[in-house]
Amino acid sequence: MMIKEYNYLPEEAIKIRNEVFVKEQGFVEEFDEIDDIAKHIVLYKKEHPISTCRIYFNIEQQSFVIGRIAVVKEWRGKNIGTKIINIAEDSIKTDGGKSAMLSAQVRVAEFYEKQGYKKQGNAYLDEECPHIWMKKNLEDMDK
Repeated sequence: MMIKEYNYLPEEAIKIRNEVFVKEQGFVEEFDEIDDIAKHIVLYKKEHPISTCRIYFNIEQQSFVIGRIAVVKEWRGKNIGTKIINIAEDSIKTDGGKSAMLSAQVRVAEFYEKQGYKKQGNAYLDEECPHIWMKKNLEDMDK
């Protein structure tokens, strides 16, 4: 597998996010101003993009945030979600980050708990879909 990091939103990430979040899940406001400031990661199998996420520093939270984590349908259930999260966490640590946060869809919060994330606060609606903030201390991870 190959990993690429971009300082702009690449076509590969747009394609994956459109497929997963817009077509499959019905989100309308998928792309926003955070895309302009985020680092975007795309995971490839051979030359095919199979997963993506974005990372940005949230001043209010004083933490890096991993967002828009998506895996194309045919690659789900093959630990690709775990792999893209690990890649993002490594990138955050390289940039000096001590923690990572994410806004998880409540229906998949258990997956993130298995990755070491802990729920923060109460669930809220994002485009009528329940989400919850989750956080992980990266300093506790093995180097």
